[in-house]
Amino acid sequence: MRLDANGIEVLDRDDCLALMRSVTLGRVVFTDRALPAIEPVHFVFDGDDVIISMPPGSKLASATRGAVVAFEADAFEPGSRSGWSVTVIGEARVVRVATEIERLSRLPLRSWTPRGLGYFIRIRGEYVSGRRIHPTYLEATR
Repeated sequence: MRLDANGIEVLDRDDCLALMRSVTLGRVVFTDRALPAIEPVHFVFDGDDVIISMPPGSKLASATRGAVVAFEADAFEPGSRSGWSVTVIGEARVVRVATEIERLSRLPLRSWTPRGLGYFIRIRGEYVSGRRIHPTYLEATR
């Protein structure tokens, strides 16, 4: 186990992706009119790529076409004050190939918005990083 300067576990890529596969809700960080924006989304994996879907015309669908975005997912246990957080940074692309859209539409992806699924957006994880806080670490710091 590798620890950072604060004693928090630094996760490798495989551990990061495994933890992310255990949840279905994350957040996309993107640029909207030259300002940072964050939007919660449901997601699934296709290989090691994050797949999200947004309705046509949404800010996120428009802003992520070919842009570099950050995607974050996490899980925390308030009682034990333990948990993890993983960030994926990479290019976001709207999926345009009909056979790929058809295949992605069969994945167990839910929509965060009431307007339902629209565009599929693929985020290629060029940089993946994560941290995990263990209850034993927190006990030692009290």
